[in-house]
Amino acid sequence: MAEVAELRVRLTPRAAREDLTVDAAGAIAARVTAPPVDGRANTALERLVARRLDVPPSRVTVVRGASARHKVVRVEGLAQGEAEDRLAAG
Repeated sequence: MAEVAELRVRLTPRAAREDLTVDAAGAIAARVTAPPVDGRANTALERLVARRLDVPPSRVTVVRGASARHKVVRVEGLAQGEAEDRLAAG
């Protein structure tokens, strides 16, 4: 069975710059410059997470919360622990 990681992310669209941070409790916050129109913020989030985790963008998908600030992002081909370690490492 393929490895899959699911990450809970709080997204802020229309930010001044793109950034992804993880606090001491492990909460993930992302900021993207794209507006929340026609799925553009979700697409920007998927690209940001893919870059940060060093995986192809096609392996990253918003699976819950498409129109909400709190989202669940699925990353295929990466174990949960590995994804969390890569995010925490920055």
